[in-house]
Amino acid sequence: MEFQEYFPIWNQLNTVQQNRIQGSLTLRRVGRGTVIHHDSGDCAGLLLIRTGQLRAYILSEEGREVTLYRLFERDMCLFSASCIIRSMQFEVTIQAEKDTELWVIPSETYKALMEESVPVANYTNELMASRFSEVMWLMEQIMWKSLDRRVAAFLLEEASIEETSQLKITHEAIANHLGSHREVITRMLRYFQNEGMVKLSRGKIELINAGLLKDLCEG
Repeated sequence: MEFQEYFPIWNQLNTVQQNRIQGSLTLRRVGRGTVIHHDSGDCAGLLLIRTGQLRAYILSEEGREVTLYRLFERDMCLFSASCIIRSMQFEVTIQAEKDTELWVIPSETYKALMEESVPVANYTNELMASRFSEVMWLMEQIMWKSLDRRVAAFLLEEASIEETSQLKITHEAIANHLGSHREVITRMLRYFQNEGMVKLSRGKIELINAGLLKDLCEG
């Protein structure tokens, strides 16, 4: 499939605008673990995912990570082009969680389209609103939801994404997603194992009773 099949408002652009995007696009392939964007001073351009999976996270001064949201096939990443977003006050890191193929739209090209095209401006505002909602949801989880419920929810979400109950993920990776410490996550997972929810092995977590995990999530 080509770019125009992934860009939802392609048909709302005129021919000149379509040609401008097509002429500036770069198709990039990045391996798992690659950091694509690091801070607000790095204006890499907008990223449209063709295949793969990205993770957007923030890093505290103490070095702790917390995942803001994840991006999948057909998702657009705006924060990698932070220079087009006014009053950007925090630094977001974008990293590939899987081998990923994506298109890069230069920031200058997209900014010019936003200024002259109402559909592009509206689409961008909708994306920003969606990402803001995800971040607000995350803040609510951190502030009001206990860690055991957050870990249970994460495991269920991961199983849904990977379409398997046998997860190849480390305790440290879970801690990074949730903004916690590896030791805390390990204790929590051992508790889950004792309660018959999961089975732990090196580098793997098997969900053996998703129903119990779901009950825990729902309180």
